Amino acid sequence: MANVLATVDQRTKLVGENRLELLLFSINSTQLFAINVFKVKEVVKLPPLNAMPGSHPHIYGVANIRGISIPVIDLRSAIGFKPLPPDDDANMIITEYNRSVQGFLVGKVEHIINMTWSDIMPPPKTAGRNNYLTAITRIEHQGKSQLVSIIDVEKVLAEIIHYDIRLSEGVLDETLVHEMPGRKILIVDDSSTARRQVRETLSQLGIEIIEASDGLQALTLLQKWRDEGKQVSKELLMMITDAEMPEMDGYKLTSEVRGDKAMSDLYITLNTSLSGSFNHAMVEKVGCDKFISKFQPDLLVEVVQERLRQVINH
Repeated sequence: MANVLATVDQRTKLVGENRLELLLFSINSTQLFAINVFKVKEVVKLPPLNAMPGSHPHIYGVANIRGISIPVIDLRSAIGFKPLPPDDDANMIITEYNRSVQGFLVGKVEHIINMTWSDIMPPPKTAGRNNYLTAITRIEHQGKSQLVSIIDVEKVLAEIIHYDIRLSEGVLDETLVHEMPGRKILIVDDSSTARRQVRETLSQLGIEIIEASDGLQALTLLQKWRDEGKQVSKELLMMITDAEMPEMDGYKLTSEVRGDKAMSDLYITLNTSLSGSFNHAMVEKVGCDKFISKFQPDLLVEVVQERLRQVINH
């Protein structure tokens, strides 16, 4: 399993082509689950763990990997299944989300599959708001068609780690406060948790938030406004989009917007839990105006204020 991610650094060309790779794994005997390879740093057999007294119930323990202490989350219990003792198939998936590293205790790790975002579907509406999925897809596995559930890791983490939306003293520019009410920002993210974090942060400023749960939904809305004769860049102060989403990712969404003369001047900020220099390169390639790694309320507000100053002074 150690070499399953050996070529992950060579896989970055898939992003921006509306493609993704999923790491498949099990946490029970009947279902397949997945997360995006780009958020995975390493997969290892479950190492010895140290207890962490007083920690969240879903924290199974702490692993020491090459001198670094990594909290290990029991993914099975975190998404609502009855916790079971790990067996010989137990693995730890080490991930980096929102500038922090954590491990997830899972069962057998299967393999990596290459897909297009158009093959990825939102969870059925009948699943309700409390499910832990951002998307589902279907693959051929062991000679039969099987459903794969893609975990909303941001929702899992938000229930374990408290994300404070309060702004630090001095971040809010008092000279702009009266300019903010009535301004509109489009948030595009497949994670309802991520949308809520941005919405609650910016709603403090009196800004009106419009939401879309994937890139295609956002593009359809923008095209509708365009066809109604509205000037998109006048309707919106900016669009804040995630990178990875079902049906159309944030890079492809940005590319589509930039390629349409009627809305090519829309200000676009990429807000993603994917980190690293790769995202900055993609921002330049597709033409985003800003890149923010999640979740940083102060920085988010500073970017909005910077954009507002541009609009006022234009």
